[in-house]
Amino acid sequence: MHTWSPASSDLHPQTRGQRLHATRLRWLLIACAALIGALGLLVMPATSLAATGDTWTSQTAAANNEWRSVTYGGGLFVAVAQSGDGNRVMTSPDGINWTSQTSAANNAWSSVTYGNGLFVAVAQSGDDDRVMTSPDGINWTSRTAAADNGWTSVTYGNGLFVAVAWSSTVMTSPDGINWTSQTAAADNLWNSVTYGGGLFVAVAASNTLMTSPNGINWTSQTAAADYAWSSVTYGNGLFVAVAWSNTVMTSPNGINWTSQTAATDYAWSSVTYGGGLFVAVAATGDDDRVMTSPDGINWTSRTAAADNEWVSVTYGGGLFVAVAQSAFRFPNLVMTSGTLIPPTPATPATPTAVAGNTEATITVAPGSGSGGTATSYTVTAAPGGATCTVTVPSDACTITGLTNGTSYTFTATATNAGGTSAASGASDAITPTLPLVPPTPATPTAVAGNTEATITVAPGSGSGGTATSYTVT
Repeated sequence: MHTWSPASSDLHPQTRGQRLHATRLRWLLIACAALIGALGLLVMPATSLAATGDTWTSQTAAANNEWRSVTYGGGLFVAVAQSGDGNRVMTSPDGINWTSQTSAANNAWSSVTYGNGLFVAVAQSGDDDRVMTSPDGINWTSRTAAADNGWTSVTYGNGLFVAVAWSSTVMTSPDGINWTSQTAAADNLWNSVTYGGGLFVAVAASNTLMTSPNGINWTSQTAAADYAWSSVTYGNGLFVAVAWSNTVMTSPNGINWTSQTAATDYAWSSVTYGGGLFVAVAATGDDDRVMTSPDGINWTSRTAAADNEWVSVTYGGGLFVAVAQSAFRFPNLVMTSGTLIPPTPATPATPTAVAGNTEATITVAPGSGSGGTATSYTVTAAPGGATCTVTVPSDACTITGLTNGTSYTFTATATNAGGTSAASGASDAITPTLPLVPPTPATPTAVAGNTEATITVAPGSGSGGTATSYTVT
């Protein structure tokens, strides 16, 4: 995912000249689109209001910042901003309720991604700390970038974080902490990088693209058209890139690209894939600053929640989330589409079991690690496969019909609307048995009454089971 670019003053001096050139080009495209729209020459496809990605709702951002990028991972949406005072990160478990977090530095954070249990963000400005990482989206740590470049986009794939910049340099990291400079295929204004199908693909504002199988060795490829490409994504076996114009291009392999027609001639700034749908958002236009496509080829206009400069869109858990950098339209700097599906619960802890007569009572507990909250657990006996269900908030269930004298173990899985976890470890073995016969009771005592007697009994001494009743004769 890529986000809208900051002012050239935010850039390191070595990239400022390139940035100014591209900025003039960008705003020329925007001005042209606005002029055409004002003349009534744009033909808008009919808007359908049915499926996810079609209807959008405004949400309140955590702060009045210029939000540049949003991603999803570990059950959390995370967005980063290029402005703000120490609060250039915000997080949300549902895309609706957002909380400010403290960024590692007040840099112009341009892109954020998630991989291997880690959030990684890169910046277009700052000293050498143009990378920050977080295991939870809340606590962030500054990292040293491979070079003081204007880093514009970061992605994760095949065990590697890869970032591109407005320069001839790429940087890579296996852990998000230690970064190494790599040589780009050309000294271009690289805007966005993604991974899919075993290939990294980057697109540039200077009308070109490059590919790499390993993030290290890059090869120039020919774009489908001579446009300023802003964002690229991968989904359902297809690379899709959008431009600051009415053009989309698609490729099944990242090398051979075909031009497609966008829904409108807007400055399309970001594209993502999820739930069987490609979704793109625009920084300019009327109220239809969203377009969707099931195949990357045929695109339909959708009505955005507000006429903001939408610069980044992501998908997670059944929900599309977009952020805007138009701070003057606060607080509606987030919009969502779809219904959130909670992440699958973590694998439960190993259950405990207590044997009974042809039955066992099993107690379960949530597992550690990230994941959604379980709404139920399914316990399975081995051997035999008999099951019982624990419905939260209960924490135990009983499996009946077991064979006395047979040793059993039990595993548990956790379930919610997002799916079912992997099975837990097996419990300690237990063996259902008949209860022991109680020992002979102590000699009873009796008190006579009118045609009656009251008899008192007491347990006997010796080994045996616990009596549940006594019969007095």
